[in-house]
Amino acid sequence: MAPKAASKTGAAKSVATTNPKLLTPAALKAPAPPEFKVKFTTTKGDFVLDVHRDWSPNGADRFYNLVRVGYFDNVRFFRAVKDFMVQFGLSGRIDVNRAWLSANIKDDPAKAGIGNKRGFISFAAAGPNTRTTQVFINLVDNSRLDPMGFTPFGEVVDGMDTIDKFYMDYGDAPSSDQTNIMNGGEAYVAKRWPNTDKIVTARLAGAPAAPAPVKKAAPAVKKPAPAVKKAAPAVKKAAETK
Repeated sequence: MAPKAASKTGAAKSVATTNPKLLTPAALKAPAPPEFKVKFTTTKGDFVLDVHRDWSPNGADRFYNLVRVGYFDNVRFFRAVKDFMVQFGLSGRIDVNRAWLSANIKDDPAKAGIGNKRGFISFAAAGPNTRTTQVFINLVDNSRLDPMGFTPFGEVVDGMDTIDKFYMDYGDAPSSDQTNIMNGGEAYVAKRWPNTDKIVTARLAGAPAAPAPVKKAAPAVKKPAPAVKKAAPAVKKAAETK
């Protein structure tokens, strides 16, 4: 079965959280650099993706913006099929899934010499021009997917052995449960598919770390003025100086 994204029906309704960036796909359209790396920290270890914009401009731009706003943090590898691929991109937040459900991007034409080989990453889709947030990493050579419009936009350059360790005993079963995953979020997945591995963080490589908090210096202690020696009683006191 091809890496199919969830259909566009049955989206959950929930109260939006306070993170506006994750809830406004239309505002996240910054063009990606010609090439950039993303470091993923997962429950099994780290891996690094190298993304090439010229392979799939629309796909690279979408992935770049998702990473920039922390979309993939705490996201599950909900579909991991041995000798096929691992798929992720459904948020653990119901409101975020709802916001991105119809945020489609146009398909990109295939680039000569670039295909769904082991370690290459592409967007999942439910038909022409339906790519949103779900992506998959090929575990083997899946070149048979190339004519179906699955256009790679990057490849794993470090840590493929980490991906090979992901829990895969559920097989393809979670693929048919995508509507429930979208509507139930992390609480549902943790209960129904508890052994699936998870992304802890996904960050642009070389992105500056958050600045360390600046410790305020203790206020200076004002030394008391030296005592003024009183004049002798016979001398008239001068006026006090303000």
